Amino acid sequence: MAPAFVSDELAVAVSAERLWKVFMDASAMPKVCAGFVDDIVVEGNGGPGTIYTMKLNPGVGVGNTYKTRVAVCDNAAHVLKSEVLEAESKVGKLKSHSTETKLEGTGDGSCMAKLKVEYELADGSSLSPEQEKTMVDGYFGMLKMMEAYLAAHPAEFA
Repeated sequence: MAPAFVSDELAVAVSAERLWKVFMDASAMPKVCAGFVDDIVVEGNGGPGTIYTMKLNPGVGVGNTYKTRVAVCDNAAHVLKSEVLEAESKVGKLKSHSTETKLEGTGDGSCMAKLKVEYELADGSSLSPEQEKTMVDGYFGMLKMMEAYLAAHPAEFA
């Protein structure tokens, strides 16, 4: 079966520039996403080919490791495309999995986060709408943590 796609948008009460700065600062993730991300290891300079390995808090229940390789990083357009190399999933055994996140400014101090996920299940089936929502909610959960951190710390990543 061919890969399937799911996409969604999330309004964020932080400018695209500030959210992008924290989004691309791997060393900030344990602080910004405290209780979710325990540590992160970066192999590369942040551009294409860079591998990020996030050590997740086991208490969160989404696995221990989330490892990605950057395919595209466009700082001007605020676009990051990554191939997921290793992850535990609540939605089933994934054969392949990639993401694209784009941040678009929507006004002073706000933006729209647009997420596209391409996936293929190991058994060739498709995810149910509820499973797709679970997948999207996982990614947006991290963005909401970043948004909350930035709102509470207006001078950081300014």
